[in-house]
Amino acid sequence: MTSAMQVLEQSVVVFSQNYLPLCRVNIKRAIVLLVTNKAEPLDFIAENGWQVHSPSLVLYVPKHIRLKIASSERVWKVPPVNRREVLRRDHHSCQYCGSSKHLTLDHVIPRSKGGLHSWDNVVTACEKCNSRKGDRTLFETGMQLRTKPKAPVHPAISFAEQFWRSEQANLE
Repeated sequence: MTSAMQVLEQSVVVFSQNYLPLCRVNIKRAIVLLVTNKAEPLDFIAENGWQVHSPSLVLYVPKHIRLKIASSERVWKVPPVNRREVLRRDHHSCQYCGSSKHLTLDHVIPRSKGGLHSWDNVVTACEKCNSRKGDRTLFETGMQLRTKPKAPVHPAISFAEQFWRSEQANLE
């Protein structure tokens, strides 16, 4: 038997009208969306959810709900290329050696050789690797990147990819 407090700590996955997983919400928020008819259950099997009792109502809260209303999402813009955002993308580690100490930014193709200050050309590098690479290309130095630099993706897309990976792992 699940206690009331354990149920209130659960989360529900919210899908958009076109079934894109958007986010996780706590069970209280899911109840509000269901009761106000802004969302509908996607699971109709009792094992895939929780029964919530009030004095006058017994409500089934599924693990997955779908919004019935068009979500007026804020327009998301790719963040500017700056130190904080590049460090976040690269998980605060050097993209050449993996170090997390004395981090700087490095242009993969140096600006003096036509490289742009863009998401696919700027990476996090420790001072040692950055000075070793200097004003040369990766080919000239024989160095390799641990990951290919790219612009951040929309948070909903990132959540959807993570959600589908975890769902796939649960099926296996």
